[in-house]
Amino acid sequence: QVQLVESGGDLVQPGGSLRLSCAASGFTFSSYVMSWVRQAPGKGLEWVSDISSGGSSTYYVDSVKGRFTISRDKAKNTLVLQMNSLKPEDTAVYYCAKDIGAVVGIGYDYWGQGTQVTVSS
Repeated sequence: QVQLVESGGDLVQPGGSLRLSCAASGFTFSSYVMSWVRQAPGKGLEWVSDISSGGSSTYYVDSVKGRFTISRDKAKNTLVLQMNSLKPEDTAVYYCAKDIGAVVGIGYDYWGQGTQVTVSS
């Protein structure tokens, strides 16, 4: 069965960095778009970033452009989100999501359990 397991969330000071990982199993990882989605306290889900199935194309919400980098390791079936210059408004639960297909923007069919990122001094 499909499993997505996130790790790497932590408490970090503003300006700091974190690296989130998502270990994927149960499907052909290299065939699907993968995404990061977050939910801040008391708010709805917010899409953060997509990466194409081959890894050559990446997409970001404006608020994280230039600070976050999404990548994928096909050999390890792992999705990564490198987050730099973190701000308090980045505080959220971050979810790894498997897209329905190989085209960006169709939607998600599986989610991980989430990992908490807290940015605070």
